[in-house]
Parts: sequence; C-alpha cells; structure tokens
Amino acid sequence: MSAQDDLATAIELLSSRICHDIISPVGAVNNGVEFMQEMGPDAGEEAINLISYSASQAAGKLQAFRFAYGTGGADPNIKPEDIQKAFSGLIAGEGKVSQTWDPFGPLGPSPLPSAFCKMLMCTMMLAMECLPKGGSISVKPSEENDTLVIAKGPDAGVRDQVEEALAGKIDPEDLDPRLVHPYMIGILGQKYGFRIEMTDKTEGKVTLTLFYTAQEK
Repeated sequence: MSAQDDLATAIELLSSRICHDIISPVGAVNNGVEFMQEMGPDAGEEAINLISYSASQAAGKLQAFRFAYGTGGADPNIKPEDIQKAFSGLIAGEGKVSQTWDPFGPLGPSPLPSAFCKMLMCTMMLAMECLPKGGSISVKPSEENDTLVIAKGPDAGVRDQVEEALAGKIDPEDLDPRLVHPYMIGILGQKYGFRIEMTDKTEGKVTLTLFYTAQEK
C-alpha cells in the first residue's frame, strides 16, 4: 500500500469509530422523538428525559472528538478548562470514569505550547481506554515539566498493540477501530511537536506522559 492508501485506511477506520460512538445516543434521540409523535401528550416526562439525556451525551462526544481530531482543537484560545469541560461531557454518559485535576494549575511547560490542549484531550481519551472497569483520571506536571495523565482503576492496563500503534510501529493494514485512535494520535503528535508514551504500568494504574518534543531539539 502507498502512504496515501495508508492514510485513507486510517481515516476510514477513524470515521467508523466516531460514527459508532455517536450513533447510539443519536439513535436514542430519534427513538424518543418517534415515541412522542406516536403518543402525543401521553408520552410524558420519560420521553423528554430520554431525548435530553441522549442529546447531551451525543453533544459531549462530538465536542471531545472535535478537540481531539479537528483543527479547532489546536486553536490557541482553547484552554485547559475547556478540555476539562469537554471531557466531562464525554465521560458523563456511562458514569464509570471520573477526572480529578485542576485546569488552572501547572500542567506542563510554561507557557503551554500551541496545540497542548488538543494533545491533552487525545491523551486523556487514550487514558480512558486503559480503564475497562472505570476509575479516575488525573493530570499533573512531571518533574521535567512534561505532562502526566494518570489512569487508576480496577484492571487498569494497556491493550495489545496500542503502544505500537501510538509509536507508528504497526502496519496500517493491521489497524482496526480499536487501534486507529492511538495510531492517529501518534501522527497528530508528530505534526504538533508532541510525543505520548506509556511510562508506567503497574497494578491498577497506567501513566501516560505527554512530551513536548520541541523542547528536546
């Protein structure tokens, strides 16, 4: 496959993953509307609550995907508090994952480099995937002023080939919807001058470090 074919494959898989994640809440909104149309005034508060909850869930996922994958995430006007709010919307649906960190405190290099918030969202989404049974995610600076994203929870761990995908050490033909997220994060990191590594894996805990590679040159 050519590099163009590789990229096309990754984009197709990423699009499939995004659609898979949002189709359920969007479908629930549609079901709620249909129910209200059929039942009229008898639909009651239950249908309204379903629509409201599902619409909020869909909006939260889309906002997180926009920051992570869209060009808007690299906007210098995006602040850590915006990422915290968007991530709250992403995790609110299932209620298995929480976040505990101060978006107004030190988080890494000072001043924060361009596209830091975009890459922070990508890293937090990757950390969330390390928590199959839920848990908590925190963010803080390392002693070297890189950024640590720490996932803690029961059976916290890194799935097979995720680190290879993150480092670009996987054949694009072997990508699937599960691996395309770390693969694309690795590509985005190279573009914006960042690198993400799993720097600590212990029982119930995974630490991801967001390195600002421009500092290393």
